[in-house]
Amino acid sequence: MLSKASCRAEYCDLVLQAAHGLLCYRCLRLHPPKEVINMASGRYQMYNDNAFKLGLFGANCSSGRAWNTLPERWLADWESCEELARLADAGGMDFLLPVARWKGYGGETDFQGTSFETITWATGLLANTSRITCFGTVHAPLFNPLVGAKQMVTADHVGRGRFGLNIVVGWNEPEFQMAGIEQRDHGGRYEYGEEWIASMKKMWSETEPFAYDGEYLELRNVVAKPKLYRDNSPMIINAGQSETGRAFAMRHCHAFFTNFREADVQRSADFVKTFKADAKAQEGRDVNVFTQGHVVCRPTRKEAEDYFHYFTTEAADYGALTEALRLKGITPETAPEFEEQLRALPPNNVGYPVIGSPDDVAEKFARMHAAGLSGIAFSLVHYVKELPFFMAEVLPRMQKMGLRGPA
Repeated sequence: MLSKASCRAEYCDLVLQAAHGLLCYRCLRLHPPKEVINMASGRYQMYNDNAFKLGLFGANCSSGRAWNTLPERWLADWESCEELARLADAGGMDFLLPVARWKGYGGETDFQGTSFETITWATGLLANTSRITCFGTVHAPLFNPLVGAKQMVTADHVGRGRFGLNIVVGWNEPEFQMAGIEQRDHGGRYEYGEEWIASMKKMWSETEPFAYDGEYLELRNVVAKPKLYRDNSPMIINAGQSETGRAFAMRHCHAFFTNFREADVQRSADFVKTFKADAKAQEGRDVNVFTQGHVVCRPTRKEAEDYFHYFTTEAADYGALTEALRLKGITPETAPEFEEQLRALPPNNVGYPVIGSPDDVAEKFARMHAAGLSGIAFSLVHYVKELPFFMAEVLPRMQKMGLRGPA
């Protein structure tokens, strides 16, 4: 049946309505039908009723996400990752979110230079836990969709339905050079990402052999067994901040990660409200919104603030931070105020800093929840050493606030 509808490619408007999606006459691209997702499903709520979800971010990489030279910095050896997962699982944390990193940033510590590939990292941790959701963070251009879909199904069976997918379409040029893959322009990255995830969703749902014809992917006689442990999709998240990235999240993700600004809570609340409304109006989907940050929780506010100040000033790895700026085209030659930018970077490059006593930290989380956020993925300087105090002191306070259920 022929119909005229709005194509996702901005220059297309004529489409052929078919059982398997929308086929544009002008660009000849197949667009999958809109998903109908039950967000009340256990998987997409991480199998609990916690109103504000808590996850640990970046523990698969050395130094985590704290650019520091401290002797107690996180080394990300497997034994420590395993211990962390068991602690978090037993203590009632909701998820583990890794960073997809293939090359470090140099400096004194080679920040994030030691890292575990994230799907296999998640699979190993899922085998050692019983409740927590473990994500794989995947650069779509680096993973053949057939291989990636099978890896994720394997992880999902190991975890009995607790695997989640964080999609990254690419940005770090040196890493892609290592893989011998040329990055596309910004729009092309998301166009490829559309085909990549659409083809994998078919692998997770189709029971008969199928073909996939796209601009970037041409797959023939595809079969994929077994399917995911449950549901037709893992929990999918993304953090693309451009308009294109946000639109991608509305179409495909169950949660979207954005920045939170304590200095302008109303602005953050307005963004969350608008994003959710747009996802519902444009795609007919409910999408939760999360943020990311770094936690320093100590018995007193002063202890927490002093420690945060120390590891983001005297103990910062400025060599690694210099490389991070260079990758963005910021160097002493291009930026007259380079030294000022470098010194200001450490405390501003960890997401939202959640710093203070247990009361302070719980209150900050309550503020985020009031702004419409569904949770936070945060890092710690040393995950295993700091997490027990956080869980013992902050979680009970959150329970009293109605943000968490019993651990």
